[in-house]
Amino acid sequence: MRRHLGKLVAGTAIAVTGTAAMVAVTLPDTAGAQAGPIARAAAGERASGEPGLPPPPGPGVVAAAPAEGKRGTGRDPLTDDELERARRLAAAPAARTALNAAGGRGPQHLTTDLAESLPSEAGSAAAPRRAVVSYYDYRTDRLVTTTVDVTGGRVESRSARQGVQPSPVRAELREAVELILASPHGAGLRADYRAATGADLTTPAPLTLSGYAYRREREARVPPGLRSCGVHRCVRVIARITGGPWIDTRDLAVDLSARTVVVAPSG
Repeated sequence: MRRHLGKLVAGTAIAVTGTAAMVAVTLPDTAGAQAGPIARAAAGERASGEPGLPPPPGPGVVAAAPAEGKRGTGRDPLTDDELERARRLAAAPAARTALNAAGGRGPQHLTTDLAESLPSEAGSAAAPRRAVVSYYDYRTDRLVTTTVDVTGGRVESRSARQGVQPSPVRAELREAVELILASPHGAGLRADYRAATGADLTTPAPLTLSGYAYRREREARVPPGLRSCGVHRCVRVIARITGGPWIDTRDLAVDLSARTVVVAPSG
């Protein structure tokens, strides 16, 4: 039986909780009679308070992390300064025309990663550091990928593709929940949140969110309102009350491009 929309799901039904098992290894009382001389001596030391063994270590000391410079070296992770520079350079051409998930000006940033060096630069200490920046432009429904030379401060290449839908980022999931709450389909989500907390859910802030791109080719039945997904940016949201239970929103899909919410049972 399929769960009704917005049903509260116990954490153990969806989440997998891992517990660490502590394994204690002890020397049996009779081990000294059957073990060799070294084992018998060790057993005697333990029984008499373990003389001759070094004292237990004292509390650990965590050293402060070194100050981060503006520029990294070699394959070091991108610094905050490099990340900001790469994003600014990549977004500059579309800053006035592109739209983000909330409908605001500027493309929706997805990822910024350190790029691989060119084969001709292998082993060179003077090789430039590059970043690959991915944005989604909701005005054109295109994924824009830009390679930036953060050392020289210039764009090396740019490509724009339609029909490529990477996993949604946090800002997109928040916007999807905003759209759900503003739609008639958000009644179940609001009711389940109130049942669990006694409070009203008016923003995504109290929720911990994850999700994935809705792919119509994997669905047995695609509602009419989701037939543009793949070209449009469509997502499913997985919601949990922070520190509390999950809320089942799997029967909803959000077309972020069209800003609509559609009931779309899985399978």
